Amino acid sequence: MAFDGVVISNIVRDMKERLSGGRIYKIYQPENDEINLVIKNQGNTYRLMLNASATLPLVYFLSENKQNPAVAPNFCMLLRKHVGNGRIVDIEQPNFERIIQVNIEHLDEMGDLCKKKLVIELMGKHSNIIFMEEDGRIVDSIKRIGAQISSVREVLPGYDYVLPPNDKINPLEVTEELFKTVILEKPVSVEKAIYSSITGFSKDIACELCYEAGVDGDFSTDSLAQSNRDALWQAFVQLISRVREGRYEPVIVYDGEEPTAFAAVPLKMYGDLKQEHFEDISELLMRYYAKKDIYARIHQKSTDLRKVLATAVERTSKKYDLQRKQLKDTEKRDKYRIYGELLQTYGYQAGQGDKSITVTNYYTGEEMTIPLDETLTPVENANKYFSKYNKLKRTYEASLKLVEESRAALDHLLSLQNSIEIAVSEADLAEIKEEMILAGIIKAKPGKKNGVRQEKSKPLHYISSDGFHMYVGKNNLQNDRLTFKTANAKDLWFHAKEMPGSHVIVKLEGAEDVPDATYEEAARLAAYYSSGKTSPKVEIDYTRRGSLKKPPQANPGYVIYHTNYSMVALPDIKGITEVKE
Repeated sequence: MAFDGVVISNIVRDMKERLSGGRIYKIYQPENDEINLVIKNQGNTYRLMLNASATLPLVYFLSENKQNPAVAPNFCMLLRKHVGNGRIVDIEQPNFERIIQVNIEHLDEMGDLCKKKLVIELMGKHSNIIFMEEDGRIVDSIKRIGAQISSVREVLPGYDYVLPPNDKINPLEVTEELFKTVILEKPVSVEKAIYSSITGFSKDIACELCYEAGVDGDFSTDSLAQSNRDALWQAFVQLISRVREGRYEPVIVYDGEEPTAFAAVPLKMYGDLKQEHFEDISELLMRYYAKKDIYARIHQKSTDLRKVLATAVERTSKKYDLQRKQLKDTEKRDKYRIYGELLQTYGYQAGQGDKSITVTNYYTGEEMTIPLDETLTPVENANKYFSKYNKLKRTYEASLKLVEESRAALDHLLSLQNSIEIAVSEADLAEIKEEMILAGIIKAKPGKKNGVRQEKSKPLHYISSDGFHMYVGKNNLQNDRLTFKTANAKDLWFHAKEMPGSHVIVKLEGAEDVPDATYEEAARLAAYYSSGKTSPKVEIDYTRRGSLKKPPQANPGYVIYHTNYSMVALPDIKGITEVKE
């Protein structure tokens, strides 16, 4: 989700409410492209972060101070000199751009009142923090942009500040005629026509407008009927009314536990996904990027494990397919045995030089033609067929064992891949790595105690609508501990049928059974935390924990059972209460 103009308008509103009339108490520069302001206003202290990072430009209120360098950089010293103890007069968002302008009053060395502007541009790799005089002459910027960097717009001390080039329309100035006859006349898709024409509108905001208007955003503007244009205009008017009146409703959208989008207004198009609502946009931004950072870190740290597993799965799959083919080739072994037995019985009927003999198969009562080697006697032909039978029989027995071993190895590898997909912490990854070391998939690094961690990750914990505690294993080692150590014989066990997935345990805590709603919710957890997560429905096996057995030398997470029930569940955990450990 883009840090768009609508989000910035929400931040600007909060800044106006909290900071207008306040004094800049302290100025820090904890990073090369970040400024932190401490502002005191009406007995309150606010910490504002201004970040012009090329990868993640942000502005929001901090809940606590950041660590700062012992020696302040030059730009920080410049701000301290000019606007230290300055008063914030106003905060603006020029033309609904991704720009925040802070107007500041301060006293110069002579005691005269002066005015300055601090502009924060939040535009990806072009992000910057620019300090200027009231007339727009640049004093300095956190990033100096010369002609060798940009031939379009230089940002250097002494130059006049100009807004970034923009041919879009300020949404606060859009009229109905302009919206319908200019924006919706572009020869592109409807959503692209909106976000490419209106300043500060991201693709998600354009998609949301289309959704609320009941229009497919991928359709061309040429396909729009008049009723569609009217509906889009009404959706646009409602959004702009929210912005004008400050009726923001910050929300984060989650795909499972991973945050995938956020906005300062409701996102109804994600109605089937979990959404978390906030009163404060700064709190949302801190939560969103903190969680995003965790998932990014987990993904980065799991990259090597994913590559190793992908290679192992590919090799094991090829080996498994080859072994199955070899096993299938042994299916004709019994035919050779019957040929040999029938030749022992009826071989005397064959004449010298015969290339075949037709006899009655006393097993089925049907006629059977047996090919013969005319250079051999019937007895020698029979022995030849027995030899083929014995060879294929040995091959079958060896291949059957290899196929079973390869199938078990492949299932184990696929379960490890599923474990990585649901890992939510570094502890989870460490446990998966430990299992891979124990299985010989990867080698332990020298100097480490077999890669074994001291601290164990914990299973996911949910509570059913009937109040029963439900636990979900996040990897195979955890599945074993959960099923055979945490659960007792009467607890309920759920698992996706014949596919990699988590063990789900429902603790009965003395109850004889649980209501149907808890069965359904536990099954949904088992479906969601399995490789069938993307399927419309998943078949789930469930039984008492006491019915499970773990074969000797079996891979972690592998169990067998002969008494069970089955049900079909949706891989959707929306509405199930999670307990944060």
